[in-house]
Amino acid sequence: MPRTPASDEDDLDTPTPPVFFAEQALLGALLLEPHRLGEVPGIGPEAFSTAAHSAVFAAIRSLPAPDPAQHAQNTAWLDKVLACARKQARGLSASYLHTLIQVCPRPRHAPAYARMIEAEHARRTVRTGAQRLGQAAGDRTHPQPVPAALAAADALTDVVDRLAATFPSGPASLPRTPAPAPTPASAHDEAAAAEEERSLLAAATARPAVIDQMRWLIADDFVHPRNAGLWQAATALAQRHAAVDPVTILWEAQHRGLLTPGAEPAELHRALAAPAAGDPHYWGERVLHRSVLITAHRVAHRIEALTDDSTITPQQLFLGSHRALASLNAVRARWHQATSTAPPPPPRASQAPARTRAGPPRTTAPGPSRATR
Repeated sequence: MPRTPASDEDDLDTPTPPVFFAEQALLGALLLEPHRLGEVPGIGPEAFSTAAHSAVFAAIRSLPAPDPAQHAQNTAWLDKVLACARKQARGLSASYLHTLIQVCPRPRHAPAYARMIEAEHARRTVRTGAQRLGQAAGDRTHPQPVPAALAAADALTDVVDRLAATFPSGPASLPRTPAPAPTPASAHDEAAAAEEERSLLAAATARPAVIDQMRWLIADDFVHPRNAGLWQAATALAQRHAAVDPVTILWEAQHRGLLTPGAEPAELHRALAAPAAGDPHYWGERVLHRSVLITAHRVAHRIEALTDDSTITPQQLFLGSHRALASLNAVRARWHQATSTAPPPPPRASQAPARTRAGPPRTTAPGPSRATR
């Protein structure tokens, strides 16, 4: 953390960020020449990184500016600032206010110092929003994790939009900040994802007419690449109005290069021909549900990594954040498409034509109904 007036000035264990010196310079400029407060109208106490600096700025802003001639002759106004600031930061001393004045290089550079402080405050604000998004996406106890994660994403989007509007617009290149490594899933999550994906593939293979209705589900939503490839094979057949069954899907998978070492055809055939348990729509929504949360978690980590990169400009931070949030908006649109319209119910046995041989009984989807999720 940055040094505060109460900290040991000889403690060099924690490096002091450049913004700390910008805060000292700005406060020193305002203490020396209070009329310059009008030159920094866009900054507030919350923009400062320490409670002491925030208290000093709040005091300066709350007190009437002194007469310049009298201010140059005595410390009466500085004493008022100190007394007011001490209400929020008891560790402040008169000597620290004089230190702020002494370390200010040029009071006329106050707007430049304020811009530096605003940029760092924007970075901290975006980081906080990204952390909240990550927490919402990883909260296993929330009864409705997807709406909670999307609400956190909306809040973060509003923050980025609001901050971007306060900085000069202009051309900005995408940041080259390396993307963070994906967080490894637990063995339980891996097993649950695999089970849901296998159930979807078996159910969709048994009811291929439903596949074309599920265009909101794409291969990128799958956790396991092999299952993603099988879904691509099934959807390709359905879109071509070709025959869809375990054998044709396996043949299509072969042409797509899925039969690699470790992917035995017999094993894949058994998975596709397994007894269908439930409605493909249900299992598809489960796969997409997981995809939304995984994407939200990845976006949160990506934006947090951007805020940790001190080499990028505020404009690059906003541009990179917007780009990351766009990937979440894409899966969000498909989630709303999947959950907004219920699929038509399968025909009952009593509704089948008299000359049609009855097929195997259709099972209903396990789990909560669509309205309760």
